[in-house]
Amino acid sequence: MEKQTKRGAWGGIVCMLLASLCFSTGGLGVKLIPWSALAINGVRNLIGAGVIGLFLLLTRHRLTFNRPVFVGALAMIGTTTLFTVSNKLTTAANAIVLQFTAPVFVILFMAALFHTRPKKADLFACAAVLLGVCVFFVDGLQAGNLLGNVIAILSGVCYAGVFLMNAAEGADAVSSCFIGQLAAGVLFSPLCLRETDFSAPTLLTVFLLGAVQVGLAYVFFSSGIRRTPPVTASLITGLEPVLNPLWVALFYREAVSRLALVGAVIVVGSLIVYNVRLAKKKAAAQP
Repeated sequence: MEKQTKRGAWGGIVCMLLASLCFSTGGLGVKLIPWSALAINGVRNLIGAGVIGLFLLLTRHRLTFNRPVFVGALAMIGTTTLFTVSNKLTTAANAIVLQFTAPVFVILFMAALFHTRPKKADLFACAAVLLGVCVFFVDGLQAGNLLGNVIAILSGVCYAGVFLMNAAEGADAVSSCFIGQLAAGVLFSPLCLRETDFSAPTLLTVFLLGAVQVGLAYVFFSSGIRRTPPVTASLITGLEPVLNPLWVALFYREAVSRLALVGAVIVVGSLIVYNVRLAKKKAAAQP
């Protein structure tokens, strides 16, 4: 039984890492698609909903309809939509850094809604990850547009809600993901009718963006979030804003500064230390 518990905990962490890896391909995919941000967001969510719907059928997972599920779906819609809009109104670096205030909001929401006091390790890990992300993007961080920056922070608030969508009683993460993506897809995908480029490379990239960066990512995410504490999960996804520009640098040969690499080391290092210490504490606490 103890081995199963440990495997489940590590399995959750692995799923969250795989989700971060899939999420991180978003920047590269969007770079290749000559559509508006909302059109891309709508179609990729629609395709992502199809992938998750297939996952529900294969696993015979019944959709859940209740208040926590719908709140999680709203958080999902808000996260994807606000982040896309903020990218149009401010710099991409600003949007990513400001959205990654999510772990801070997770701690605040856990304290306010579930009366869970943050541990010192949580606070130190949040501070270290935020520092690493800021250092990574310091070269590209600019003042930006005030409205865009505010919307990016709001996307971080919604992103925190996504991490909490499995914490409430009766919640079901995969149902929230499916409903949220389907709603966003139905709402925004018609905007693609205004676009003019429907070439094979564009359509293939849109499909991969929806199937992998959204659909498969949230399959891993919804599986991992059930076995991973919200703060831990939100910290693991700190790999996304680091990997995202690294893929762009790799495939577009955009230079990554030494300072950015330092930031990447801080993020990855703090996540490894945090999760290893957390696993050791859980193992020591078990009889």
